Amino acid sequence: MEGNGRQLSLWQHRSDSVEDIRAGATATMYVCGITPYDATHLGHAATYVTFDLAARVLWDAGHSVRYVQNVTDIDDPLLERAARDGVDWRDLATQEIELFHTDMEALRVLPPDHYVSVVETMQRHVATIEGLAAKGVTYTIATPDAVEPGAEDVYLDLSTQPTFGSESGWTREQMLEVFAERGGDPDRDGKRDRLDPLLWRVERAGEPAWDGRSLHRGRPGWHVECTTIALDHLGMGFDLQGGGTDLIFPHHEMSAVQAVALTDDPPFAHAYAHQAMVGYDGEKMSKSKGNLVRVSQLRRAGVDPMAIRLVLLAQHYRTPWEYTDGLLDNAVKRWDRWTRALQCRGDEDADQLIDGIRDALAHDLHSAEALELVDEWAAGAETGSPSPRVIDALDALLGIRG
Repeated sequence: MEGNGRQLSLWQHRSDSVEDIRAGATATMYVCGITPYDATHLGHAATYVTFDLAARVLWDAGHSVRYVQNVTDIDDPLLERAARDGVDWRDLATQEIELFHTDMEALRVLPPDHYVSVVETMQRHVATIEGLAAKGVTYTIATPDAVEPGAEDVYLDLSTQPTFGSESGWTREQMLEVFAERGGDPDRDGKRDRLDPLLWRVERAGEPAWDGRSLHRGRPGWHVECTTIALDHLGMGFDLQGGGTDLIFPHHEMSAVQAVALTDDPPFAHAYAHQAMVGYDGEKMSKSKGNLVRVSQLRRAGVDPMAIRLVLLAQHYRTPWEYTDGLLDNAVKRWDRWTRALQCRGDEDADQLIDGIRDALAHDLHSAEALELVDEWAAGAETGSPSPRVIDALDALLGIRG
């Protein structure tokens, strides 16, 4: 692909408008990764395909891209699932991480430059929390069930952080409505504010724990993990933070406020983008509900991964949608039409098609519009020859290749 790409613009929830992603020669992007306690479902896949598209648009516009993704390979859901199934939590995490990578490879999601394990970077998280403590913005709460006598959990004191709330733009009432169901502990005794995030959980009996130096043995809270990993690999003021809409609050809000508290150098990220939720059987697709359509199951059933990717690309990333077998059937038929056309349609109209795809994707990742343009092209007159330029464009821009 020649470097004639367009500047990427994405909708920003803070301004309620589509804004340009103003990256330098190297665009920097952080996308929150999986907690590996179950196989990749279409909700996960939608997120990573969306940010794969964003990276492809940035590359096409001439940027290099430094892309970082974490894996939350220690967390309560992982421990709970391992205990339920009678397996070692480390073995479960390893198994699901490998399956996730296999699923992403099948869907032609290009891997991040840095795929960072929380467990393997534990001392970096300790350093972040110790740095916050040294700035006087943390406090501890007595923890009677701690393994080590006198060890106490550590929290961020949000009253010291004037930027809190600036990323999500949510009211306190909105925050409290979802805080508990999204991993928070608003009703814990001893907290100064119900919304204060946990930074370090000291060791309890039967739980894995690591050397926390001055913090005592334990493990980090969820939000601070992304704070540390993003700062270590991208620094403050990186270009784009991504994830699902369920991460706007508390995860992205807390990750950002912790980074600002540590560095005094806002912003954490200049731009945010969020994948809408994917539903199935009338509810949000989620591991906790168990209403999952797993990528690996579809692949084992013989579904071409390109048809799965086309299901995802046929939806706009900001619009919630519900998976149906009909969507997959349509995607299979679409891919069949495309593969036939790519062998006999020729490249006569390639320039117009490629320009249209570039325009659709660069303006807030309107992938469905791009697919419709390919449909129109595929229905055109046949020349009897293959279409190498179109094949390369679909590969580079949409991640679609036979």
